[in-house]
Amino acid sequence: MTTTSARNGFGPCFLGIDGGGSKTLAVVVDADGQERGRALAGSANYAAVGVEQAMANLHAAAEQAAQAAGCHLPVKAAWLGLAGVDRPADHALLLPHVQPLAETIRLTNDAELLLSALDAAVGVALVAGTGSIALGRDARGFIVRAGGWGHILGDEGSGYDIGRLALQAATRAADGRGEATALLEGIMTEWNLERPDDMIGRVYGDDDKAAIARLSSLVFQATQDGDRVARKIAQHAADELALAALTVCAALDFSDKRVALALGGGLLIHEAALRSQVLRRLRRRLPLGRVAMVEQPALSAALAAITLATSSAWTSAPEDALRNAH
Repeated sequence: MTTTSARNGFGPCFLGIDGGGSKTLAVVVDADGQERGRALAGSANYAAVGVEQAMANLHAAAEQAAQAAGCHLPVKAAWLGLAGVDRPADHALLLPHVQPLAETIRLTNDAELLLSALDAAVGVALVAGTGSIALGRDARGFIVRAGGWGHILGDEGSGYDIGRLALQAATRAADGRGEATALLEGIMTEWNLERPDDMIGRVYGDDDKAAIARLSSLVFQATQDGDRVARKIAQHAADELALAALTVCAALDFSDKRVALALGGGLLIHEAALRSQVLRRLRRRLPLGRVAMVEQPALSAALAAITLATSSAWTSAPEDALRNAH
């Protein structure tokens, strides 16, 4: 197979994709690690939007990023981190759809992208965005995950989970079944609703998980303003995220070193109060080492793909090393 990107004047291209529950970001770099192009598309979580839509979004992001970079697909190597890729069956289902993107492909869960920011990719990645997951890798190469069950079964501490709890608190306050909270007025204003029961149509009439996840910002604002209900929701989120990371650590062998931590996802990157609460909880229980903030997992993946092209240490199939903590 000929890599057409080699005819662009700057050599081969490398692709990184961060496919989350809300959006898919693709970044293309050259062999020197210089970013050449990027593009954004919709969700690449096939469990949420279906295989056809997820793969259409992923290919759209990859093709537009390659076009912006002045190269063509397939690129030399690509690391694709996709939400919902947790089991060998996921890998087997999706790999045929993504193989046309690059000569060499690494397909993993999106949380694993964060590990590339840590020394030897050893440590724990904790992600809280629309969804949530913790994933760790020890020096033996074993990988363990906790959480990431999706918005119905889990994703505790995620934006969706926080938004859902805010909605429940608002409905209880509207009925008088629960404590009064500023979240009720905040949600009605955010969604431009006239009556509290208009929330029913908004929630059940539009299956938009991202819209519910965005309500998490109201929770953190209300917490700063002293709202007790919002504070309890925020504390619950910090408890759950810390628990996921601790569960992963307990299942791996970090006995000979401090545990490096990579944080990702919009909540942990942008909500400093939540991040501080999570780190406090972890430091009480763990000999925590370096903490890396991974704001651009797709770029990290593209840079790691340069090594992927020549290293036999990277494989496209995760099932040999992947174990679940649950």
